Amino acid sequence: MKILVINCGSSSLKYQLFNMDNHTVMAKGICERIGIEGSKLKHTPVEKDSVEVNKDMPDHKVAVMMVLEMLADPEHGVITNINEISAVGHRVLHGGQKYSDSIIVNEDVKAVIKEFFDLGPIHNPANLIGIEACEHAMPGIPNVAVFDTAFHQTMPEKAYMYAIPYEYYEKYGVRRYGFHGTSHAYVSKEAVKFANLDPNNSKVIVCHVGNGGSVSAVINGQCVDTSMGLTPLEGLIMGTRSGDIDPAVVQFIAHKEGKTIDEMISILNKKSGVLGISGISSDFRDLINAANEGNHKAAIALEAYEYRIAKYIGAYTAAMNGVDAIVFTAGVGENNSSVRQNVCNYLGYLGIEVDKDLNSKKGEETMISTDSSKVKVMVIPTNEELKIAQETLALI
Repeated sequence: MKILVINCGSSSLKYQLFNMDNHTVMAKGICERIGIEGSKLKHTPVEKDSVEVNKDMPDHKVAVMMVLEMLADPEHGVITNINEISAVGHRVLHGGQKYSDSIIVNEDVKAVIKEFFDLGPIHNPANLIGIEACEHAMPGIPNVAVFDTAFHQTMPEKAYMYAIPYEYYEKYGVRRYGFHGTSHAYVSKEAVKFANLDPNNSKVIVCHVGNGGSVSAVINGQCVDTSMGLTPLEGLIMGTRSGDIDPAVVQFIAHKEGKTIDEMISILNKKSGVLGISGISSDFRDLINAANEGNHKAAIALEAYEYRIAKYIGAYTAAMNGVDAIVFTAGVGENNSSVRQNVCNYLGYLGIEVDKDLNSKKGEETMISTDSSKVKVMVIPTNEELKIAQETLALI
């Protein structure tokens, strides 16, 4: 059975086609600059040469049609025709409190995705556009919505409630939702298997750290807390996001600089994080190079980034009354050994010991703690697309 996975952005569309008989990728690619001059499709079929097509894509419907044509192309394709595709799985950012599981899309589901446009103003509209584009291009083929927020819906009230007037929760659903849920779900499950833990008696902390970042606490496969909140702005210091901050900072700077609330939120989302502290870049490779050359602000940005991750690990160890395994994943987590080592340096009180040779590996499933470490520490590459395909297969 073949499952197509779609991840739509406002001007992009990423895709992977899976053969779910053996859980392998048949082809993947990305449509860029949709609705913008200079649109192009990059297509990479397995065991064939990659191809790039430069062609106007005025909207996502055209982009989806181009993807389907490329997948069935006699020279560059991997299927004979699109009827071989059994279903399409879509990453959807925000499902609010309405969905704690993935679901086959119908009009009610689309209405809920639209309902949460204001909580996911960049992603949810694009996600819905992708779904409707696939409905148009592949009538009769089921579409499945896999929500970024779903995995975190098992959090107890004490973890997701904000200490603000309760009426705002009742009227507007203001609470912590959490994101990167598909990654946290996949990685936490893989970590239990990889570390040979008892799935019914396990405490795992997942550090999904990249340009965006979040930490989750998972007991027996269920999320009990996570660092992102109503939006992806809360929690860790990220590439361009501030993470946790005194809310009064927004008012203070707005008054000093004559900025609106919307302008301040844009600054906290797009001009803050390690980019804001360093003034150099949100790319950690650039920061490390600058820090090595003696740039103080770059060094402080990295130290603050690592310190915040370590603080969340400590908090979640307390929340779960212990921890069996700590997992690093996503771009920085999988590839940056110095960040992993520096975070673990704060965790000696847990009896954690890191093997420097094992920690030097990049992008592969690895146990980086020593045999004598009291807590297992590992790297598990995330695979959100495979998780979406698995969720889609289970539903159809």
